[in-house]
Amino acid sequence: MRNSFFKKKNDIEINDILKCLGQKKIKNSFKIRNIADLENSGRRDVSFFHSKKYFSSIKNTKSNLVITNAKFKDIIPKKIKTILVSNVLLSVAKVTSLFYPNALDDSFNDDILPINKKKFKKLKSGYNVLLGKNVKIGDNCSIGHNTIIESNVSIGDDCNIGCNVIIKNSIIGNNTNILDGAIIGKKGFGFFPGVKNIRYPHIGIVMIGDNVEIGCNNTIDRGSLSNTIIGDGTFLDNQVHIAHNVKIGKNCIITGQVGFAGSSSIGNNVIIGGQAGISGHLKIGDNVKIGGGSGVIKNIPSNSNVMGYPAKSIRNFLKENKSNVQLK
Repeated sequence: MRNSFFKKKNDIEINDILKCLGQKKIKNSFKIRNIADLENSGRRDVSFFHSKKYFSSIKNTKSNLVITNAKFKDIIPKKIKTILVSNVLLSVAKVTSLFYPNALDDSFNDDILPINKKKFKKLKSGYNVLLGKNVKIGDNCSIGHNTIIESNVSIGDDCNIGCNVIIKNSIIGNNTNILDGAIIGKKGFGFFPGVKNIRYPHIGIVMIGDNVEIGCNNTIDRGSLSNTIIGDGTFLDNQVHIAHNVKIGKNCIITGQVGFAGSSSIGNNVIIGGQAGISGHLKIGDNVKIGGGSGVIKNIPSNSNVMGYPAKSIRNFLKENKSNVQLK
């Protein structure tokens, strides 16, 4: 899918990529179309492999070229060419910036303007609402005071956007409510400790489904190479933080002050209690219930009920804490 939020350079010679990574040039150079994660890359894209957690993805990727570390070379399919580096994610950041030079610029749009009442005749809006270029807003929507919707954002029908909201780099479905103070689509917290002035560029977007509610003061970061996704029918309470690349399924209930680290995947019909924390790169199955204040540091299979830190089955948690919890 074409990314309308970030301007990409034309195809780049592999030798230019190798030069960017401090590698030797090859004799027969060829052009690379784009950089993408393993699941979304095509034959002419460069991808990357940095963890055995993504073994199934490397087996099924369409990419013919990946950036990786020498310790993974033997588990990568032989049909895939490799660029071996010491720091995979740092190298990916450099190559992403090569394709998308403006990806690190997260400043405000300087082309935003007050609402054109002639263009959006049916839109109910408060004071000081600003829109960027090419914003699409469906029928029967309302936008509260002091809200900013930046360029190329798409909002479906029957949506209510609160006051003091900022939305950028996002596509929003129908019948979705976004409450006051939410910030959606800003860059994630990606950087490299000890490496001066190197941040991880984020060229993904936020995709919010139909019939969703986003609570007050939620922060939802856009994806890095893939997208951050909130599924249909999911409700987020106030002050929830969702990091880059997180994917939340359908009909989930996420209560106040829950935090998701980057690239975690949450199934359908999941309920998470207040102030729980979900570590990065985890998979939470369908129909899972996570107790309030829990710390999730490993994958949780479907139909599980967990609680505590580290999160464990509620039955085991109660047994271990029976002196503090009255069992019935």
